[in-house]
Amino acid sequence: MEFYKFSKDSGKSISKFNSNFIMSHVVQTDKASNIGCMHLEANGVVGYHQAVVPQLLLVMNGEGYVRNDEMQNIKVQPGDAVFWEKDEWHETKTDKGLTAIVIESSELNPSLFMSLKK
Repeated sequence: MEFYKFSKDSGKSISKFNSNFIMSHVVQTDKASNIGCMHLEANGVVGYHQAVVPQLLLVMNGEGYVRNDEMQNIKVQPGDAVFWEKDEWHETKTDKGLTAIVIESSELNPSLFMSLKK
């Protein structure tokens, strides 16, 4: 399990085409990818299971906890990205609610675009 950040302070200012915004790049894939938005209500859980393919969880709103088979619960909040390798056991849960974008692809490499969270 690796932790990255995609918050505003890790992005780059874009001014091309008279634009004025911050872009935090996440991933790029050439192979098929599944992208979804996961909504966990209060006391929601994505049960402990193995990742079928590499998986990236991008926390958008709320807060919660993640773990794999080697770690206790680690708190996550908006701007945090959690990466699990294929076959890695993991779980996500929340007490208050959490909304996240989930990206799954056989060729995810978030370290190409995001910095590790300290």
